[in-house]
Amino acid sequence: MLAGCAVRRTVLVPAPRLARVNVAPDRVIRTIAGLRPFRPSGFVVRAEKFDDKLVIHNYGHGGAGITLSWGTGLLAVGLAAGTEARDCAILGCGVNGLTTARLMQQRGYNPTIYSKEMPPSVTSNVAGGLWEPTSLFDGPRVTPEFRAQFGEAARLAFRRYQSLAGDYYGVRWLPLYSLSRHAPAATPASDDPRVDIEGLYPEGRRLTTGEHPFDIPFVERKYSMLIEPTIYLNALIRDFHLAGGKIVIREFHSAHELTGLPENLIFNCTGLGARTIFNDDELMPIKGQLVFLLPQPEVDYMTLGPNNTYMFPRHDGILLGGSFDRGIENTDIDPAVTERILQGNAELFGSMRG
Repeated sequence: MLAGCAVRRTVLVPAPRLARVNVAPDRVIRTIAGLRPFRPSGFVVRAEKFDDKLVIHNYGHGGAGITLSWGTGLLAVGLAAGTEARDCAILGCGVNGLTTARLMQQRGYNPTIYSKEMPPSVTSNVAGGLWEPTSLFDGPRVTPEFRAQFGEAARLAFRRYQSLAGDYYGVRWLPLYSLSRHAPAATPASDDPRVDIEGLYPEGRRLTTGEHPFDIPFVERKYSMLIEPTIYLNALIRDFHLAGGKIVIREFHSAHELTGLPENLIFNCTGLGARTIFNDDELMPIKGQLVFLLPQPEVDYMTLGPNNTYMFPRHDGILLGGSFDRGIENTDIDPAVTERILQGNAELFGSMRG
């Protein structure tokens, strides 16, 4: 009788208490800029013959080099299946070069990395590190073949990074809040391949006003991984050396120079350099500028938006961004961009409730 008359109670889940990011000009510790290697039709993973050399391309990842590196790396090394030679050359020492080299080592090959520069002087060091495919393609230029490649690469990379979570590689799960002042489209754009991988992210949903502290009308939360480039790239280099790998400092200016390499199997992971070496006229730079604030260990979440701003809490500082300048060739710091990034993030975190 009593059980039958019990009153159901609704349990209200309070909004999580998120630490406020302290944004102020006097907390800035450094500002950096880099050039994303962007192709409107997307990254390139394919094989090509140059005389007696087999060149496997793996470049053009835009702002998703770290994100997709294990996935496109696996696609690239798959094209070398059946190759008898055990020695191979990797062009480039950024995240895609290092990842491809490690994958070849794990398959019993002996890779040598040839690169003009090493971390921290590579583009991969000038990256936020969020696992999120971004500034990667122009939707109308995407082909069905690329869409299939992208989906496979994303799923492979997402799974591989999960196995690397921990302090050694600087990979950790964090909630990601996507913030917008405008209602999202009722249906996603059909030409955006990223809709194919939304199901990868755990606990993704739209939040009500009482479930978050932001003074923003539209908020979505999901979980993703933050990969800290300084920690991660150093760990990859350690792994590569421990497995017997060798790095040679060398700059290439044309594909013709590859004939002088002793290896007949070559992986091209040169990023923006492929524009010159392999005459890829579709490659263009997208300049990104980042502002770092003093670290705040209590900040344990990430934000995307509004107005193209973003925040990632890293051990080397609170990273603030929001710069996507297509076609800019230089890495000079623009004070106006720095001011805009600081102002946008200051407004966001200054208006947080609670």
